[in-house]
This record gives sequence, structure tokens and C-alpha cells, in this order.
Amino acid sequence: MAMTSPAHAQGLKLGIKGGYNLSSVDTNIEGLKKNSMGFFIGPMAEFTIPGFGIGADAALMYAQRGKDELKMEGLEVPINLKFTFGAGSTLSIFLVAGPDFFFNFKDIDLNALDETYSAYKANDKTAQVGFNVGGGIKLLKHLQVGINYCIPLGSSFTFKNVVDGVQHDAKYNTWQLTAAVTF
Repeated sequence: MAMTSPAHAQGLKLGIKGGYNLSSVDTNIEGLKKNSMGFFIGPMAEFTIPGFGIGADAALMYAQRGKDELKMEGLEVPINLKFTFGAGSTLSIFLVAGPDFFFNFKDIDLNALDETYSAYKANDKTAQVGFNVGGGIKLLKHLQVGINYCIPLGSSFTFKNVVDGVQHDAKYNTWQLTAAVTF
């Protein structure tokens, strides 16, 4: 029983969270399956119920997904339930799961990508929803390192062929390598 609630898991902590997004575009348009790397950074808050290791964390971060003309830039808001267990304040393990909201600020321009795609018009989604699952470790009370996978619950953007009217969906599947410092 003592292993399920670390001594440092009490109340509200504020901090800074950042890391790398490793994204891949999932679409049925030939040649557009691209892997890319971006980053994210912003303030976070974490609340844990004292004595149980159960809580939540949330962040408000600037984030990039994709690259070049397929890059999306915007505001990411992950809200996760968090379960922490370990041997005290020196080292503990956490698991997270919850929704991820992404608000896109940048339009995608396929024509600038390649003449091959000049028949396609991109329709960006200004708001997207995904589901995070992940885990990591907490070190020395204030440092957290983890990995998340964001599963998109809809398309990130759509492409419409202006010649034949066929529409194609595209999704960003994203792995996130995270680091956070709490105060």
C-alpha cells in the first residue's frame, strides 16, 4: 500500500512543459505520408489528491505538427488523468490518459508542396480533438520525463480534388517526448 502513493504527491503544482512532437500524416493520397518533428512548450498545472497518487494535469502550449507546407502550428491543450506510484519523492512512475485539444493557426498549402498536388485544395480544421495515452517517471520531486501517443479522433485536415471532387481525409498521429519542471 505504501508503494502506491509517493510522499511528494500533495496538492497543486505549477510548472513548464515542453518537448518534441514526432508526427506522421495518415492519408490515402499517394506520396503524402510524411514523418516530421516539431516542438511544444508552455505552462502546466498538476493536481494530486494527497495520499492516493491520483490526480490530473493540464497544459496550455504552443505546438507544431508536421513540416514544410504540411506544418500545423497552434495551441495545444492536453487534460490528463494521472496515476502516480513509486518509492517516494526520489523516483516514481506515472500513467496518463485524457483528451487533447489542438487549435490550428496556420493554413496548409499543397500547391507550394509540389505541382503533383495542384489539383487538391486543403481544408484545415481549426479545432481538433485527440486522445492521449502515456507514461513516464518523476525524479527528485520536480522533474518529469515521459512519452505520450495522441490518437486523433477525427481528421486533422481534408483534401478535395478540384478536378473530380473526391475528398480525402488526413490525420496527424503524434508521439510526444515530454519533459516538465514543477515548482
